[in-house]
Amino acid sequence: MKLATYSTGDAGKIGALMADGRRLVDLQAAAGGDPRFATMLSLIDAGDAGLAEARALLSDAERTGAHCDPLDAVTLLAPIPVPPQIRDFSVFPAHIVQAPTGMKKLAAALNGEPIPEIGPGDVPAVYKAQPIYYFTNRFSVVGPETTVTWPRYSTYMDFEIELAVVLGKGGKDISVEAAGGHIFGYTIFNDFSARDAQLVEMGGMLGPAKGKSFDAGNAMGPFLVTRDEIPDVRALKASVRINGQPFMADDCSAMLHSFEEMIAFVSRDETLHAGEIFGSGTVGNGCGLEHFTFLADGDVVELEIDAIGVLRNTVVRQ
Repeated sequence: MKLATYSTGDAGKIGALMADGRRLVDLQAAAGGDPRFATMLSLIDAGDAGLAEARALLSDAERTGAHCDPLDAVTLLAPIPVPPQIRDFSVFPAHIVQAPTGMKKLAAALNGEPIPEIGPGDVPAVYKAQPIYYFTNRFSVVGPETTVTWPRYSTYMDFEIELAVVLGKGGKDISVEAAGGHIFGYTIFNDFSARDAQLVEMGGMLGPAKGKSFDAGNAMGPFLVTRDEIPDVRALKASVRINGQPFMADDCSAMLHSFEEMIAFVSRDETLHAGEIFGSGTVGNGCGLEHFTFLADGDVVELEIDAIGVLRNTVVRQ
């Protein structure tokens, strides 16, 4: 199923996209007010039984047309507007080697020096040995079509196309073999980045902070697609358009670590919780930094990943 959190002008709802791609069935209304369908987190907590019931409600709506909202008449929100946790990884080798090159060029630009020609290096051994990640602000999540306001302290604004997984259940010391059963579904993640702020703070060797954490800095959506709809994550194609013009096209085949390996790694002596979000990190060539091309005021950024849809946001200066 393709699930969405959305608004019709009142409180948020969760819905399932119908086969025509033009309507959402209001799951809670269809279920007679069942609290399991009040939010995406409550549906996730309902487990396999809740998902089975949601599928049955969708099937009934396809037959009767009841409790449906036209997609073009609703506002799509982030699938989980306030997730319990967000961890953002970096598992695509092209980005791992090209992003530092972009940062060196940015440092030269900020110092008024000529932009050097630097070839990408090798993937550092630590990225191969284990999944590397940081925590980002779970309260700064927005959905598709939201205007992302440029932080005042930044001149170099950027985007990143990522695939994100949502955990369907928690656990501790989860094996790689069992980790797939902990995945609820997948969505698109645009990790907006203030690159000049990030450049400065990364010198402190504690990971990004204000380079990533600002209001509306984490865009997600448009749908949360259940794991049964995406049997092979590595086969997914990803692309970016800026103001309607193609920017990049690649796929997810180069991931150094699978989501199952990420889940197993993080859960070592640490309890994970349902609804947590793991970002894959930037798909290769999937950000401006790798091309040394940054966003301008009013740019419309469209991220597309097979089977999920298009996440579109506009970036504006304050």
